[in-house]
Amino acid sequence: MKLLSTLFVACGLMTVNVANAAIDADAAQAIMKKGGCTTCHKLDKAGVGPSIKDIAKKQKGKAGAADELKKAIRDGSKGLYGADSAMPGIAASKISDADMTSLVQWILSQ
Repeated sequence: MKLLSTLFVACGLMTVNVANAAIDADAAQAIMKKGGCTTCHKLDKAGVGPSIKDIAKKQKGKAGAADELKKAIRDGSKGLYGADSAMPGIAASKISDADMTSLVQWILSQ
């Protein structure tokens, strides 16, 4: 019985670790493509919108950066990267809250 309990605890811990694992670049690109983000955002260079690396650089060390990015993704933004910059919001039907959280963590790690 003690062995069985230990196995359940170990499996539970592995599940938590997998659920909290960071996504890789391919997974991030898949989420961005699904949400339509890749139309305007590239990893290394600015397009219609700022590059992912420029977004990460601007947010680096900023308290509440993840929440700010989530809000900008979900609700849209205007003027964060220049007076003429505007981004439409992305609906939860395109990017789930869980995928958005993973994507924001990946963006901030760039």
